[in-house]
Amino acid sequence: MVKMAERLTRRLTGTAILAALVVVFDYCLKFSGLKIPFPWLPLLKFDFTGVPIALSVLLYGLYSGATTSIVASLAILARSGDLVGAIMKGIAEFVTVLGIAIGLYLPGRWRRGVSAIPGVALRIATMSVTNLIVLPAYYGMPYNVTVGLLPMIGVFNAIQGTLSVSLGYLLYTAYVRRVGE
Repeated sequence: MVKMAERLTRRLTGTAILAALVVVFDYCLKFSGLKIPFPWLPLLKFDFTGVPIALSVLLYGLYSGATTSIVASLAILARSGDLVGAIMKGIAEFVTVLGIAIGLYLPGRWRRGVSAIPGVALRIATMSVTNLIVLPAYYGMPYNVTVGLLPMIGVFNAIQGTLSVSLGYLLYTAYVRRVGE
């Protein structure tokens, strides 16, 4: 019973720390101007807020990843007041960690590395469908223009998802080597 309480405390504390790191990354990158615009569609910007979110699912599971995704959305909403943008970021990060969590149930010794593939693929598919709905409905963009933008949106999500997951795995591997699982 004590071991279970210790594990729960470790999971809650770790999730809170990683969620706080998401907020720090979001605010620092936004106000320092270090968010990197995607060259073909500059309204999309690369950032590192997905790294602690990916790390949270690897260390503590899907609930932790979902919690840090929600915190990212709330931080963006508090900082910018942009409800749609905050929800879109939250969805993108959540489906990435959902795909990772699904991939972690795959059999075999390479499941951790392979779990990045469903994470990034689910992100690309979900954000394509989400943008097909949101861009015309909320931003008033013509549907045919939205369809034309989907390849660029997909490339952006592939790069951003791969960046977040790869750095999350790198930090996870370093943590496991240093501290142990």
